[in-house]
Amino acid sequence: MNQLKKVLLFGAGKSASALIDYLILSAEENNWDVIVADANAALIKEKTNNRPHSTSVPLDINDASKRRLLIESSDIVISMMPPSLHILIANDCLQYGKSLLTASYADEAILALDKNVKEKGLLFLCEMGLDPGIDHMSAMQLLDEIDEKGGKVVSFKSHCGGLVAPESDNNPWHYKISWNPRNVVLAGKSGAIYKKDGNIVQEEYEQLFDSKRSVTFENENLSSFSYYPNRNSLPYIDLYRLHHVQTFIRTTLRHPDFMSGWNNLVQLKMTDESLTYSSDAKTLADFYNEYLNTYNFDKNENSLFKQQLEYLGLHDTVTKINKGICSVADVLQLALEKKLVLSKEDKDMIVMLHEIDYALNGKNHTIKSSLVVKGENHIHTAMAKTVGLPLGIAAKFILNGTIKQSGVQIPISKEIYLPVLAELRKYGVQFNEHRI
Repeated sequence: MNQLKKVLLFGAGKSASALIDYLILSAEENNWDVIVADANAALIKEKTNNRPHSTSVPLDINDASKRRLLIESSDIVISMMPPSLHILIANDCLQYGKSLLTASYADEAILALDKNVKEKGLLFLCEMGLDPGIDHMSAMQLLDEIDEKGGKVVSFKSHCGGLVAPESDNNPWHYKISWNPRNVVLAGKSGAIYKKDGNIVQEEYEQLFDSKRSVTFENENLSSFSYYPNRNSLPYIDLYRLHHVQTFIRTTLRHPDFMSGWNNLVQLKMTDESLTYSSDAKTLADFYNEYLNTYNFDKNENSLFKQQLEYLGLHDTVTKINKGICSVADVLQLALEKKLVLSKEDKDMIVMLHEIDYALNGKNHTIKSSLVVKGENHIHTAMAKTVGLPLGIAAKFILNGTIKQSGVQIPISKEIYLPVLAELRKYGVQFNEHRI
């Protein structure tokens, strides 16, 4: 039998359910011990459920001695902590010679470790979730195939969204939260940069949420979705080896009504982290009344946006905020957490679409490759499945030697994407292709 190996996971939040299940269910076959560490002792107990080969460890991630002890005694580390905390774990992994996986973007602090990570023969695999993650792997599989045929890509568009399944869509936002609500509030804050028809386009935060931009899915029983551009798409042009491409954009998908409503919130500065509000003993209705009066908002108007605000507690005189002096964004986050929650039987839905135009043998070709995954309920969500499974699968392939890369990497090489995508298909994460 293979030597016992310890798989250490930091974080047991919303997106970790499927990952924890995968690791524990794989533990006996692969001779693993799975250690799950989180500040919320009750949560990790609930997620691990005292199953064999699993250990729950209550942990304050800032407790350096306890954190380092866990890392030193493990064989591989997965971080599902907030992105700003990855560097704490990464530095410890480097010190104790452990490979690390995250679903977050490879930021400058992590990228700066590349040389040292390579020298130690370790792999820090970032962007190994859904978006970023599955999007990279599925796109590179298509792009490598086109390149091997001698094709030349002229336009690349990649769209992804975490949404609510149609059967659970019962509010004017057409949205329910299946991931970190803070990230929902802050999405798009840095604006966006992308390439369109040979030109570099830069959009400010206030311009992003335009409901008129839309995509449709082929061979899927879905309505059209609006999209907003993601952060900075340009670095991925080099990573995807598409230096000659005329259009390159990565986006987030939302229902058109969500997009128009969110655009209104942005224009009203309700996502602002610098505007402060004294919230103790105030209800959501108090907040809206005080805040919207400064913008001369007509609470008597009959509009979609008014319906959306009503759903977020415009007239809620019961829900107390009680966050002391907090930002307006904090109040909005509370409203989202209270009002746009997935109920027990609700299903979320992940949608992804790659649109690739390329020239081959004097003809123009288009590939539309789509992914639709629905969750089972509010715990076993499509978001948790598609964020968590790639991490667990990659951890397995690193431990068994299938993946041998070193340094700070994202999953764009065949050595990573071929085995991981093949394993994902066993769990229903399967793309449908429409070729023109």
